[in-house]
Amino acid sequence: MKDVYITRIAKFLPNNPVENEEMEKKLGIINGKASKARRVVLRNNRIQKRYYAIDENGEVSHNNAQLTAKAVERLCDGDFTVQDIELLSSGTSSPDQILPSHTAMVHGFLKNRTMEINSASGACCSGMNALKYGFMSVKTGQVNNAVCTGSERTSSWMRSDVFESEVEHLQQLENNPILAFNKEFLRWMLSDGAGAFLLENEPKGDKPLKIEWIQGFSYAHEMETCMYAGGEKLESGKLKPWSEYPANKWSEISLFAMKQDTRLLGENILKKGVASLKLAYEHHGIGPDEVDYYLPHISSYYFKQGLYDEMKSQGVEMPWHKWFLNLDHVGNIGAASIYVMLEELKASGKLKKGDKILFHVPESARFSYMYAYLTVC
Repeated sequence: MKDVYITRIAKFLPNNPVENEEMEKKLGIINGKASKARRVVLRNNRIQKRYYAIDENGEVSHNNAQLTAKAVERLCDGDFTVQDIELLSSGTSSPDQILPSHTAMVHGFLKNRTMEINSASGACCSGMNALKYGFMSVKTGQVNNAVCTGSERTSSWMRSDVFESEVEHLQQLENNPILAFNKEFLRWMLSDGAGAFLLENEPKGDKPLKIEWIQGFSYAHEMETCMYAGGEKLESGKLKPWSEYPANKWSEISLFAMKQDTRLLGENILKKGVASLKLAYEHHGIGPDEVDYYLPHISSYYFKQGLYDEMKSQGVEMPWHKWFLNLDHVGNIGAASIYVMLEELKASGKLKKGDKILFHVPESARFSYMYAYLTVC
C-alpha cells in the first residue's frame, strides 16, 4: 500500500460575493412578495456572504460541471497540467442533468486525455466519497495521482421560477399561497462553488497533507428522509420519487426543488453526528487530544453551540480553539464545503509540520457522516 498525500488544493467561487440583502434580487421574489422566512433563516445561520453562478444581468454564468472544471484547472500549472491527471473523482448533490454523470461532463470541459472517472452521488458526503475513491485508488497503486472534487450549483434550483407554478396552483385552489417553510428553508442556506484536491503517492510541494484514513457511517436503516429533491415526502414518511408522478404534477408541487424536513433535522443531526464521531475515534484509537484542527461542515451557525454541547454530553468535547470554520463568508456549498475549508486553512499559513486535522462532514439527506484524518508533513 502507498501513502497518499494532498499536494495541491484549489477552489473556484463564481462572480462577486452576494450579501444578505442581495439574495432575493438574485434568486427572485416568489408571488411578488418578499420572503418572511428569509430573515429568520439568515438570523440563525449567520451567513453574511455567499456565491452564486448568476451574473449581474441575472443570467446563469456557470453550470456545475464548469465550476468544477475551473477548480481543477486552478490545481494545474507548468509542473502539473490537466494532461497529467490519471483519475478524476467528483461528488455533488446538484448535477446539471440525470445523465451523463457529473464527472463525465467535467471531463468533457477539461478536454485533456483518456482517463478513469468516478461520480459520487448523494448530498454533502458525496464530495467525501469522491475523495475516498481517489484515496483508495492511489493507496492501492492503481494510479499515481487522482484529482478529487466537491461542487454545487444550487442557485438554479432555488430561483423563484422553480416555485411559481406551485404558488399559482395553490391560488387557484384558494389555499394560502405561501410555500411551506420546509421548501423555502434551503433557498436561504445554499450557495455555489467548487473545490479540488490533487492526491499523489509522494509528499510533494509545501506542507503536503498525508491522509491517514477516511471513514463513513450511514443511519439510513433507521432514519426517514430529511433532505431531498426529485421526490415528495408523504405523511407516512415514505419518499415518493418523481418517476411515480405524472409529468403535469412536477411543477405543481415544485418536485425538483430541494427541500428539508426541518423537524427531523433538528432532532437528529447532532446526536447521530456525535455518535458516529465516537465510532470513528474508537475505531482509529484517537480522541480530541489527537486533533489540532477540527473542520466540521455545519450548514448553519445555529448548530455550532449545539454540536459542542452534544460532544460534551457524550464525553468527547472538542475545545473551541481547535475549531476552524468559514461558513459566514463563503456560505454553505454542500459537497464543496470541506474542500474550500481546507484550502482556506492551508492558505492561512497556520499549519505546521506534525499538526493533525480532522474532517467531520454530515449529510442530512438520510443521515450519513464522513470523517478524514490528516497529518501535515
